[in-house]
Amino acid sequence: MATLIGDSKSAVQPSEEQVVLDEQIGHIRVVTLNSPRKLNIISSKVVSRLAELFEKWEDEKEAEIIIIKGTGRAFSAGGDLKMFYEGKADESWIEVVYRMYWLLYHLHTYKKTLVAIVHGLAMGGGASFAVPSTFSVVTENTVFATPEAGFGFHTDCSFSYVLSHLPGHLGEYLALTGARFDGAEMVATGLATHYVPSKKLPELEKRLVSLSSGEREAVKASIEEFSIQVKPGEKSILNNIPLIDKCFSKDTVEEIIESLVAESNTEGNEWVKETIKTLKRSSPSGLKITLQSIRRGRKQILFECLKKEFRLTINTLRGLISNDMYEGIRAIMIEKDNSPKWNPLSLSEITEEKLELVFNPFKDEFELQLPEEGKIARWEGKYENSSYQKK
Repeated sequence: MATLIGDSKSAVQPSEEQVVLDEQIGHIRVVTLNSPRKLNIISSKVVSRLAELFEKWEDEKEAEIIIIKGTGRAFSAGGDLKMFYEGKADESWIEVVYRMYWLLYHLHTYKKTLVAIVHGLAMGGGASFAVPSTFSVVTENTVFATPEAGFGFHTDCSFSYVLSHLPGHLGEYLALTGARFDGAEMVATGLATHYVPSKKLPELEKRLVSLSSGEREAVKASIEEFSIQVKPGEKSILNNIPLIDKCFSKDTVEEIIESLVAESNTEGNEWVKETIKTLKRSSPSGLKITLQSIRRGRKQILFECLKKEFRLTINTLRGLISNDMYEGIRAIMIEKDNSPKWNPLSLSEITEEKLELVFNPFKDEFELQLPEEGKIARWEGKYENSSYQKK
């Protein structure tokens, strides 16, 4: 179902052309990602429409609770990678990149109560619409991952901030390996707030619609009427946190792999061998950029992380030190041979000097223009007024 169960004051009927549906039910506002055949991937249209709606609703006195969800078997599988691949020559991707990071800042700092209903896949940038929410509801079908490093990109869309603030060195593990979490693991690590069995979601939505206000404690209590306590399963990677911390605390990717190799033959460490294989088949540049970004994120505030990730995204898409992202997309999505030819081929070829190039600040006018407190109004700094639009 694309709409909430209940009487809607203004509901938009689903269609393939409408990649984002929105509706108003009293003081509730609902936004639904509506590209089920494409697993609700994030296109330029999606980002522009979400930014428009979230700005409108934050300023709208009557809007007190905003719910975001997806149609079909995915919340969102992440960014539209083919869009980046096809825009390589003319850099047509710049607009959506700028708008996405600008939107994410506002989602992380949103003034109204946000409830994300995360049923199904929540990958990379798709998960970035859920994790910052006031309440993030997951189910037995939720699957979370940040797989970007594996195909030559970096952990983006605010996740260098989110993952770097997880306990120990779990963030490095998730970012470098692209390992998947289920709903229970998301709740256990703080990536989600509540676990609700999928069969109860319609009742939960009805309950939220019935609330007389968006007061956060009331919303929390309503969700808890349907949520259940869950623990990660016996095979969960969270049962190996001490070893993850031991290995993924190392200074470099090379040292992380060496540490894993040293542990791989110990009984009970079978998962380590698969982790080594994953790292060795991943893009060397993607791994090195990602580790550096997560490490810097530990000492950065959200504002700084988003600006950093914006630079990394622009520089990666411009192939400043490697074209691995395009090669990764080719191998995985275009030709689907699953045999990427990474260049540089080895971790040792990516020196500290070369790595620093993708982190260097831009000229002020080409930085992401985020609304620093007291300097510019909250919803200023839009793409339309940026130096990228004026080029």
